[in-house]
Amino acid sequence: MPLPPRGSMDREEVDRALARLGAEHEAIETSLLALQDHAGRRLLEGAELSGTTKERWAAAEQAISLLWAHFDAYTGALGSAREIRARRRSPGAAELAELTALLRDHGVTIAPGAAALPRTLAGGYPASLTGPARLSESLKLDELVERMNRWYAEVIDVVAAADSVWSALPARIDLLAAELQRTRSLAQSVGVRSGEHPAGDDLERITAELTALRDEVVRDPLAFWSRPAGRSPGAAPGGGTPDTARYDAAARGLEDVRREIDAVLHVRQDAEERLIRVRDVLSRADRTLGEARRARGEVLAKIAASEVPAVSGPPTALNEQLANAVEFRRRAQWHRLSPLLESLEQRAEEELLRARESLTAVTAPLAVRAELRGRLDAYKAKVARHGFAEDRILVERYDAARRLLWSAPCDLIAAEQAVLRYQRATAEVLAGPVDRPGGMA
Repeated sequence: MPLPPRGSMDREEVDRALARLGAEHEAIETSLLALQDHAGRRLLEGAELSGTTKERWAAAEQAISLLWAHFDAYTGALGSAREIRARRRSPGAAELAELTALLRDHGVTIAPGAAALPRTLAGGYPASLTGPARLSESLKLDELVERMNRWYAEVIDVVAAADSVWSALPARIDLLAAELQRTRSLAQSVGVRSGEHPAGDDLERITAELTALRDEVVRDPLAFWSRPAGRSPGAAPGGGTPDTARYDAAARGLEDVRREIDAVLHVRQDAEERLIRVRDVLSRADRTLGEARRARGEVLAKIAASEVPAVSGPPTALNEQLANAVEFRRRAQWHRLSPLLESLEQRAEEELLRARESLTAVTAPLAVRAELRGRLDAYKAKVARHGFAEDRILVERYDAARRLLWSAPCDLIAAEQAVLRYQRATAEVLAGPVDRPGGMA
């Protein structure tokens, strides 16, 4: 068999190249046909686009046309090579030289009229593709495959990203919008309306945001595609997620509104019971203050030289607010009743605590007198148990303390000193026999 011309491929190299290029041709054809049927591509073709998506899809559409033009050239070159190889079982030098030119050298000529790609597709194509269109261009088959793979990656990146965003966001926005409508109906039923309640204003804001967001997503899905940090625009397709930040914020806002409405509904369900409790607490506070005022008069009459704190009047402001709360309930103004009830419940408990503290402070002198009386009688009983009930000094000191404690007004300071003197005398008597004038041995 004659040797191939110098620099030409031999038969085995030709057969291996044809097999490889044939497999690549089949893979490229499969990919291009899949691209034609891709749901994202069909949606992009029929959508009214704007912004980033409009620019990138315009470039992608040109790339698709160029991909088919290059694929046709690739198919033609591969078909010519196969035809030459099929002429004879062992190709001669002329056939090998021709096959080498087709398979390894610049044997593919791109037809005139191939448009240049805008830079918005990948932002970095060779000057031959981004400059003015050429009449024709000669490429190696490997270069042609590499170029088609690169363009295909860019196109499928646009198509897949748009499809991912459209598959993820509009449906979720629609579901959230439906939930928003249900929430709005519930809000209106309990009086939560725009201009009257902050939650009503939030509902209006979220409604406007969802409407605008859905329109933007439909028109410009690529504006809502988030690439991983550091990923270049020309990298392989995939690797990215729909940007749901605005949707998530709207969903959180709606959840906050629902919680507020739940609170209002809770008020509507048990408003009467809570109002009764508040009224009862305020009534107890009022009765306690009345008791404190009566006790103050008693203390001033019965206790001498004692400073007695003044007692405030009834909680008029709270009673007025309670009347407002009752009116809100009667008119079913639950959104106004809710915060007022919470405030009333807290302040009513504070008022009752204040009234109790006032009563305790006012009656403190009476409590001191009662304690002194009890202590005096306890020591008298102790003395009697030990047989000293008739002790003259003890009797005198007991009588002196008793007169002070049971007189009105009572001098607490003097009475306390008298009780202490009786205690000391009792301790001396109980400690042992002492000879005292008029005392008992």
